[in-house]
Amino acid sequence: MQKNISQFIRGLNFSALPKRKISVYLRSGKSSISALIPNDPLLQGGNKHVPLWCSVHSHPSSPKQSPMHPLTSVPEVDRIASLPEPRSRNLHITQSYYELSLALSQRLGSYANWCTFATWASRQAGQTIRQEDMQQALEKYLHTHPYLTQTIADSAASFWKKIPPPSHSSLIQFLWEILNPKAAAVRASDAVARGNQKVYAEIAREFARFLDTCLKDQSYAPESIQSFCSALRPGNPPEGQAFLRQAFQHYYAAFFETDQKLKAELILMANIEVGFHEQTRLQPEIAEAMEAAVLDPKAFKTLLVNSMSSNGNWMQRLFYWGNRVFDYLRVLIGMPSPLDKAIADLAYKSRHHIRLFLSAHFMELGFPNGLQMPLGKDLTAHFPTQLQTITHPALILLLQQIDPTPDSLKDTGAIDWADLKDRLHFIADLFRCFQEDRDLFAPPLDEEALVPHE
Repeated sequence: MQKNISQFIRGLNFSALPKRKISVYLRSGKSSISALIPNDPLLQGGNKHVPLWCSVHSHPSSPKQSPMHPLTSVPEVDRIASLPEPRSRNLHITQSYYELSLALSQRLGSYANWCTFATWASRQAGQTIRQEDMQQALEKYLHTHPYLTQTIADSAASFWKKIPPPSHSSLIQFLWEILNPKAAAVRASDAVARGNQKVYAEIAREFARFLDTCLKDQSYAPESIQSFCSALRPGNPPEGQAFLRQAFQHYYAAFFETDQKLKAELILMANIEVGFHEQTRLQPEIAEAMEAAVLDPKAFKTLLVNSMSSNGNWMQRLFYWGNRVFDYLRVLIGMPSPLDKAIADLAYKSRHHIRLFLSAHFMELGFPNGLQMPLGKDLTAHFPTQLQTITHPALILLLQQIDPTPDSLKDTGAIDWADLKDRLHFIADLFRCFQEDRDLFAPPLDEEALVPHE
């Protein structure tokens, strides 16, 4: 399996591709996640009759449970994934990831698991889904970066020559109408919401099923983990679930591992494997969100030429009708006009600049205690003691495929978040740096979010 996964990684075409309070009623009731594992002696200590390598071990400083809603069952995950309203669904998803994370920590200890990181990533996605500040930020960017409008002016001047081009203010208006920051914010919000739902519906469901199937195993039971994995689809992502199969096998092995360094490496390997599956599945939605404000060459040309026909002087109106005739002839012979070439160049440059803006704006991950990490910059954290050096052969092999700067945080920043390879590099080192950060088990939502709201 590991060989197949490594081959898949090498074969991928990577190049293709201030905190606000939220008051919402999530769910009433006094149920607690602890009800799923009541007074389980397995969670109170090890089993002396089990061999050392597969004895039960809970981390001595496992995150404490707090009263919460039971959002860790398969039916509840299915219910949340089917909620129609994106904002409310995102809040439920974030809380559910948090509860799944705490449930899993009862066997993995205070090492952050994939659901722990997913909690904060989902919370961050909620800001984009709610379109908080995105439209204003894009408008400010376009106003303070005249490069795009200057490119239009230069293209127009070189094309029209003796024919007076539209005014600079008209060109800015054309660009503004085409890019349409408000519509871009809506499109980005929709893409992120669909991605948030898509990943949760698949991966959170498997974590819920894993808890139900394997959480209470008192000793390493091959038939138990094999039964769980048999329901996972063979093959590689985006359709196959080979990475998830491998990940849950590693989580399960970590349940019984008493060597803390080996346990930490098994959990890191599982986190990265789930992360790889997740990011591969999310590639279409991430690329769509990153191109939410990309200029459409045909739409821009239509707007520009139509404006000249209705508002321009007689020479521009004459140009409009002449352009219509020549466009028809060029279509017949398959030859683009100089204006087509100029607008195509503009579209390419605008795509580059807007994607960089969206990467910088969207991709800032908020962790507890006000920690904000711009994902386009190198991480400034450090590897914890247990993970400063990697010894597990399978984890070494996995990191060799996705981390071009081994045992270093150099070049971890993902300048273009639509690049899968860059994302994986950042995420692998992020998981490694923060796996022992107990602050990540803090509740992700304000207390108001858990109280009925009239």
